[in-house]
Amino acid sequence: MPEPRPDRPWLVIIDPQRIFADPASPWCAPGFGTIVGPVDRLAAAFGDQVLVTRWVPGAGHPGSWADYFERWPFADRPGTDPYFDLIDAAAGWLRRPTLDVTTFGKWGDAMAGIVGRHPHLVLAGVATDCCVISTALAAADQGAWVDVVADACAGSDPGNHAAACQVMDLYSPQIRVRTIDQILS
Repeated sequence: MPEPRPDRPWLVIIDPQRIFADPASPWCAPGFGTIVGPVDRLAAAFGDQVLVTRWVPGAGHPGSWADYFERWPFADRPGTDPYFDLIDAAAGWLRRPTLDVTTFGKWGDAMAGIVGRHPHLVLAGVATDCCVISTALAAADQGAWVDVVADACAGSDPGNHAAACQVMDLYSPQIRVRTIDQILS
């Protein structure tokens, strides 16, 4: 018999940080500003079942991360650098300390310790074509139910956002790409 879907889903707001919101940043997600309102609505609806993540570079760069930071040296800063701070609007989304992770995908033992081993996750944030898709695929592989809120995510550009949503939708029923109205109805 299949495991029942958890009654209370968790909203995971992925990396609402200045480095992805700042138009001067090489990693700016151009649609970032358009998702703040939808994420506000989601956070209000999910009550205490909200988790906010942050990407931080970490101290060491093992394996291919060395090549990554060679390509993106501007991001090789201490995790306490203000560039990794949350945007101001995210203060209203916090229900607990942020989950700080040094990888694109946020799913792992630390998140599972908060949301459970086989949760129902609702993902919002940035970037659809990097940290969101990496989180969705890893969580689904471990048996989580995942809804990606397309209009509460922003990608590195609109085409990459659409492509990532299309790829994630191929993983249905484990991953479903939905709208905010579908989630909140």
